[in-house]
Amino acid sequence: MVNENKVVTQYFDALEKAFDGLDMYLREDDSPLYKHDIIGSVVASYLSRMGESLASWKNRVAFTERFRISRSESGFPVFQNVLELEKDRLGAKKRLATLPDDSHIREEMVEYILKKKEFPTALQKTMSERRYLETLINGVHFSPIVLPQTIRVSVNPKTGRPYYVVHWGAYDGSENLPMVYMATIEDSSPDLVETLVTKKNRLNKKVDIPLPVEGLLNPKLARQFDDFCEKNSSYGLTLSTIATNMDRDFEHLHPKQLRRFVLGPFYHTDITEHGHKVDKILQKVKRPENAWLLTWTLQELYSYNEIPAKWGLWSDDPAREEFFINTDNLDCARQGVSAFQRHALVPHEAYQAIYAAGEENEIFEGFQKHIISGAQVLRNM
Repeated sequence: MVNENKVVTQYFDALEKAFDGLDMYLREDDSPLYKHDIIGSVVASYLSRMGESLASWKNRVAFTERFRISRSESGFPVFQNVLELEKDRLGAKKRLATLPDDSHIREEMVEYILKKKEFPTALQKTMSERRYLETLINGVHFSPIVLPQTIRVSVNPKTGRPYYVVHWGAYDGSENLPMVYMATIEDSSPDLVETLVTKKNRLNKKVDIPLPVEGLLNPKLARQFDDFCEKNSSYGLTLSTIATNMDRDFEHLHPKQLRRFVLGPFYHTDITEHGHKVDKILQKVKRPENAWLLTWTLQELYSYNEIPAKWGLWSDDPAREEFFINTDNLDCARQGVSAFQRHALVPHEAYQAIYAAGEENEIFEGFQKHIISGAQVLRNM
């Protein structure tokens, strides 16, 4: 059990360092993602949620001794852990009220050590549970579905419609992968057009919009949009399927662009088994906190044409989008996207081990690789 706990602790430390490295990459002023519209800042907020979840899991393991990792697939905690965090969060205040306060536990620990000459394992577990519950109450975690938030509103001068930039998150239950979705959506609802758009096809400055707004900005569609995101955020669905479903389910919403940021897989020596060659090389890294490799994928789909609405006596056909799928690229066609990027982030020490093994080209084929060196990230090496 001691060895298992040590390995799990090393896994947590490595994952925490990977999140810190990715956050550093995202927040640098000249980061491609940060400069690319608002992707970097949005993803960074979800990375913070993952960090909060990680902090809670570390405390939970200390008193439950039960934690499952998707060793042969994503390298991330399995979906059940995410569900347990959410369940425990709902009852955290009630459970915390039944535990002794922090100072009382400490006093009991000191007294136990002086009397028994042993470490008070049971009291340490109580302290860990208390810390765990406090993180659930005070933190903002990556829940199974992070409901949509509108962060930008403007007007398309060509169509005279308001459009929103909306994001939401999902932790895929089958693949055990955290994902972030970002969508640019035009809204042709007559009441919203009248309220938000001036005669010159500009955003009505007289309407106060306190961004960010929880949910879709259109209040009549907000709940339905929440439900849509809950049902259409599986990793198994292509972006073209999700966008087509949105276009079909909402007469007055017109998805113009949809992005998905998929975090993972994560590779770590002594834990993961899905990258045999990578895992074997990482075993040569001396410091366990540097024996990892983090990958992510950014997918994008955009509409290249809108089929105008047709209203007649016998049938009504709302406006529909035509999405561009790059069929010249087999990977794009398979993923149902217009474009995609694959990235890999690795500590300098781990990169040196990969380079020394002569496996750099094979391991990083198809990836833009980024190397953490000190307090900076060397990009596209």
